Amino acid sequence: MTATLPQEVRDAFERFVTCEYTTIDARQQPVTWPVVPYYSSGAPTLDTTTGLGYPKKANDARRNPHVAFLFSDPTGSGIESGIQVLVQGIAEVDDRDLDANLERYERESAIKLPRGRSVKLPRMLHGISAWYVQRIYIKVRPERVFVWPEGDLAKRPDCHGTHLEEVRSGHSEEPLQALEPPTGGGVAWDERVEELGARYRSAVLAWVAPDGFPLAARLPVSLDRGARRIAFGAEPAGLPLVEGRACLTAHSHDPDFKWRENFQLRGDLVRAPEGWALVPHKLVGGLELPNKCILGRYRDTMRRSMGFQRTARRELRRRKGHTAG
Repeated sequence: MTATLPQEVRDAFERFVTCEYTTIDARQQPVTWPVVPYYSSGAPTLDTTTGLGYPKKANDARRNPHVAFLFSDPTGSGIESGIQVLVQGIAEVDDRDLDANLERYERESAIKLPRGRSVKLPRMLHGISAWYVQRIYIKVRPERVFVWPEGDLAKRPDCHGTHLEEVRSGHSEEPLQALEPPTGGGVAWDERVEELGARYRSAVLAWVAPDGFPLAARLPVSLDRGARRIAFGAEPAGLPLVEGRACLTAHSHDPDFKWRENFQLRGDLVRAPEGWALVPHKLVGGLELPNKCILGRYRDTMRRSMGFQRTARRELRRRKGHTAG
């Protein structure tokens, strides 16, 4: 359906340096990370990748192919309209030929990020970077596309591939699924949480809709320190918020992608007297290249690389075992 979408939507798919990709894990917890999207005009799918050493984005999609892409941060794209686009789709995981995936990844990344070239690790790390350069592709066929042409989430989105009455009512013709109860437990709170509302004036909230697809929206955030929760300064029109498990993701990156930073909070979306809020139960840091000198950027990655390497070796053994069987 992408070929029939408005040109400004297809431009966002092609030119945004990052978008927010949401999967639903085995516990029905939505998980959102910033990723680099790859799209060619008229292509049937929107694609992204993950490294063999950190395959959760692919494993979750393989288990539950209902995923979403949110295009909400235009940094580095040259697009100034404010457009935001939410894509719900069905994912296919492509890891049949890792060598071909690497060739495609290097080719597309050189086009997507011609100045940053941050997808290639420094030469001194090449010997230990197999966990990163061996790529798994995730190809998403859009089912529904919601468009806010000027990024005003107080207005109902333009909808493609779905019945408008579904959006207005908050219901879908898809069969409803039983949602998992809130996670509960302790509250996660540290210095990164304190960045919300200050360094990060907005963040991406993701939750699971009654039809089983993830929904996501970039909302203004502030801290309710007394109640130990994150408050949202707006509610997205046309997207039904649902109490239960949710994920809040904050991220930023250099326009040329020379550095990128991100983290997420997993917790419970609740309706408070003052409005919707997230009670955070777990803080998860992502794979980052911090905004530091080049050695500082790669120090943390090098420190974590042993674990990534072990995961990559395990994934390769599993694939060889399946082939032999």
